[in-house]
Parts: sequence; structure tokens; C-alpha cells
Amino acid sequence: MKFTLSVALSPLDQLAELARTAEECGFSAVALPDSLFYSETTSASYPYTPDGSRFWDENSPWVDPLIAAASMGAVTTRLRFYTSVLKLGSRNPVLLARQVGSVANLTGDRFGLGLGVGWSPEEFEWCGAPYAERGARVDEAIEVLRRVLGGGMVEYHGRFFDFGRLSMAPAPARRVPFYIGGHSAPALRRAARVGDGWSSAMMTLDELRTTIGRLGRLRAEYGRADEEFEIQAVCVDQFGLDGYRRQAEVGVTDAITVPWMLEGLGFDAPLGKKKDALRRFADEIIGELGEPPSDVDAPGEPAGGTTP
Repeated sequence: MKFTLSVALSPLDQLAELARTAEECGFSAVALPDSLFYSETTSASYPYTPDGSRFWDENSPWVDPLIAAASMGAVTTRLRFYTSVLKLGSRNPVLLARQVGSVANLTGDRFGLGLGVGWSPEEFEWCGAPYAERGARVDEAIEVLRRVLGGGMVEYHGRFFDFGRLSMAPAPARRVPFYIGGHSAPALRRAARVGDGWSSAMMTLDELRTTIGRLGRLRAEYGRADEEFEIQAVCVDQFGLDGYRRQAEVGVTDAITVPWMLEGLGFDAPLGKKKDALRRFADEIIGELGEPPSDVDAPGEPAGGTTP
């Protein structure tokens, strides 16, 4: 089983040292959240809490996840990084392709792109993107990203994005894996159809079991049942050795965790206490269940490989 450290809402001056310690402790990756801004009011409810409220405020620390990945990649050698998840609907995919390609190259292909549509109408509209038809627009944006990141001279002519022949060099040496986030029926279909994996928000084990089963059926519908597929999960009710074993039994391949919160510490806990929690988690959990470190260039196939 893989274990990924989430650094959501940690003070920015802790990130480099947390990455170093996570690598020393045998974590597979760091998951990086995404938020463009905090709007004082929002016209939609946050979909991943019971009452629709946001669990952060206007003073909570955020950093662009691609910049964070490049920064943390510079102080590590094996640790991978992925967005969990980046809101694609409010971004231009051509500009994003340049950023993703840069991070992939600067980290030695240790970067994976977790993608979601986005939930806040304000993030779309205030960044100049329409909220209407957001799902169809994201589907095209994924096609654009895959095509441009594949290297060489490419063009695209769709409903939402249209450009002539262009090239972004250097292309990533290996294909950047795309992990699709979201719990809705369209999101699960998107993950099964074009994703290299699926990334959950906060779910119980029973919810994960049901969702993973549905993903398996959808992947079979698309003829992809035999392809490698990551299940990245934030499980809210199963912890400890037995809890992580139960997660693995329902199909989780990558457990996203925050060890200091399991010990009752908050997002803003001192760095030293967070590092101690990482080491205890490594001794008690990763040492028993963790997947051995792999080559840094293991994920994905060469950049020119077949798009799923």
C-alpha cells in the first residue's frame, strides 16, 4: 500500500522540511490542495462537508500547488507530488500545460496531476471562465492537456478551446498521470474513461467500498478493467494497522493521511511535533504495510504513449 502525506493548510514555511521528512519516513507522495482565493460569500455549498460549510477561512494559508511541488521537489529525490485536486474548470488548459510540463521536468517526472471541475461559481466567473457547461469544458481541457503535454507540434479545434499548431518544449520525458477527483456520477465516469486513477475527498469506508465498486464496473464498460488504476482515498473512519488493512481490502491503493491530526494536533501545529508524528506513523504503519520505495521515473509511460 502507498501512503501519501497531505499538507493542506500547513504554514508555508513548513513545507520544505515536511517534504524532506516524509521522504525519509517512506511516504510515497505529498498531496497538494488547491484554492485560488477565499470569497467572502459563495453562491454554492461546499460539497464535501455535511452542512456545506468551508473548514477554512480568509486567513488560512494556501499556496499554488504547482509552485509548491517544484519547491518541495528541489529538496527531495524520490518523493512524488500530486494535486489533490486542482480545479481545472477555472483555468486555461494551454497555460496550465506549460506549468505542468515545467513541474514534471523540474522534479524529474515525480509529478501527477489530480484534476477536478471545481465547485465554486465565483472561482469560475472571477477568473473569466463560464460556470455553465463546466463539465463539458473540463472534458475538452483534459484532451488539450494530454495533447500538449505529449510533445511535438499539435493543434486542437473544439467547442471551448481552439488553437493552431504549437509546441511546448521540453515535453515531460514520461507521461504525466491524471488522477480524476469528484464523487458525482459524471466525475466517476470521467475517472473511469480518461483517468490513471481516482482521488476521493473525505469518505467513510462503506462509501469508499461502494464507489470503488462502481468505478470498477465503469472501467469495464470502457474496456479499461485490466489497466493500472490508482485509488487515492481520504478515509475518515478507519485508522491504525487494521483500519488501513480494511482500506486496502476494499481497493484503496494510496491512503492520503495527516499523521499529526490523528494525534489531535491542528493544521498549524509546530513543525517539530509534525515531524515526530510522521516518524511515529512511519514506524507503526508504513513499516508494516508500506510499499517499498520505487524508481522516481516509474509512474506513467513515455510521454508519447497511448492516451487512455
